[in-house]
Amino acid sequence: MARLVMKFGGTSVATVERIKNAARHVKREFDAGNQVAVVVSAMSGKTNELVAWAKEAAALHDPAEYDVVVASGEQVTSGLMAIVLQEMGLPARSWQGWQVPLYGSDAHGSARIEGVDGAGILAGFDRNREIAVCSGFQGINPRSHRIVTLGRGGSDTSAVALAAGLKADRCDIYTDVDGVYTTDPRVVPKARRMDKVSFEEMLEMASLGSKVLQVRSVEIAMVQRVPTYVRSSFDDPDNPNPGTLICDEDDIVEQQIVTGIAFSRDEAQITLRRVADKPGVAAAIFGPLADANINVDMIIQVVSDDQATTDITFTVPTADYERAKGLLESKHDSIAYQSLQGATDVVKISAIGVGMRSHAGVAARAFRALAEKGINIRAITTSEIKFSVLIDAAYTELAVRTLHSLYGLDAA
Repeated sequence: MARLVMKFGGTSVATVERIKNAARHVKREFDAGNQVAVVVSAMSGKTNELVAWAKEAAALHDPAEYDVVVASGEQVTSGLMAIVLQEMGLPARSWQGWQVPLYGSDAHGSARIEGVDGAGILAGFDRNREIAVCSGFQGINPRSHRIVTLGRGGSDTSAVALAAGLKADRCDIYTDVDGVYTTDPRVVPKARRMDKVSFEEMLEMASLGSKVLQVRSVEIAMVQRVPTYVRSSFDDPDNPNPGTLICDEDDIVEQQIVTGIAFSRDEAQITLRRVADKPGVAAAIFGPLADANINVDMIIQVVSDDQATTDITFTVPTADYERAKGLLESKHDSIAYQSLQGATDVVKISAIGVGMRSHAGVAARAFRALAEKGINIRAITTSEIKFSVLIDAAYTELAVRTLHSLYGLDAA
C-alpha cells in the first residue's frame, strides 16, 4: 500500500464529464489499495471569470476579499469531485485549504506556504481509507485567520506541499500533457517525452519557460524530496501511460549532457548607453527596480575603450517593460546615462542538463551552430547546469530546432 497525492489541473476538471474521468483515475489507485488525497484546481476558465468579477466590482479592491472570491473556484471543484467519487461508491469528502489546514503567509494573491497540518486527512485514511479531495491554490493565514491564495499555478504547489506534509510516497500531477518533453512538441515535432528528469533540471525548465509545472512546486519537491510524476488525465484510466518522474539526480542511471531546450517569449531587453563607470552605478540602476518588484534576469556590462563609461544591458518580463523603462527615465539624472534603448521582440532560449557539470564546450557548440544559421546573440547567461541566449523573436523556432538536434534530443 502506498500513500499518494493526485492533482488535477483546470483542463482535467473543466466539465463534470471530465471530473468523472479524473475520478476514474482516483478509483484505480484506491482499488489498488492506496491511500489517496486529491488536489483540484478550479474548472478551466473559472478563475479568470472570478478575477474579472472582482475587477468589475472595484478596480482597487481589498486583496483579502479578492482571495475570498477567487478561492471559490477550487471549492466548487472539490465538492463536485467528492460527489462523483461518492456516486462511484468510494468514501470521499472535500477539504478546503483552511480545513486541512494549509498555512500561508499574509501576502494575499501570492502567499507562501508556511506549513501543512494533515492530521485530519491522516485520521480519515486510518478510519476507512477516506479519499480527501482538497481545494488547491488556497490556504489560511494563521495570524489573521483569513483565506489566502498562492498565485497562478498554486494548485501544483498545494499538491506537492500536501504530499510532503502527509509524507506521501509520491505526488502525481495530472495535466493535459503526458509528461515532460525535451522541448515544446508544437515547435519541434521530434521532441520526446522523458522517462525521468532531475529536480534541478525541472526547476531550471520551469523557471526558463516550460509551463508544465509551477516553479514553487518544483522547489518544494526538491527540498522535501517528494518524487513527482507528470501524467495525462486524458489517458485511459484503466491503462495510463507512466508519465515523467521528477526525482533525485542519483536515481537517473543514464544522464545526457543536455536534457531539454526551453524558451520564453516573456522577455524584454533594456540597454543603458554610456553610463559612468564608477562604484555604485549598478546599485543605482538595479536597486530601484528591485524596490518596484521588477525581476531582472540577464545582465551584460561592456566597458568602453575610454574606461570611463559602460553600456549595461539586461532583461525584464515583458509585462514590466514599460514600468521599468519609466522608472529608469525618472532616474536619468542620478544614474547619468546618455540614452536608453529597449526591445520587446526578443526571446530567451535555454539549454538545461546536469551533464554540463562534467563536459566542457557545451555552450560553445551552441554558439557556433546558431552563428551558422545566421542567428545573432544579444546576451548570454550561464550557470552550472544551463546556459541561456537572448535572440530576436523571429528566429525562435529555428533556434530551438537547431539546438534540439545539436544535442541529440530528436526522437529516434
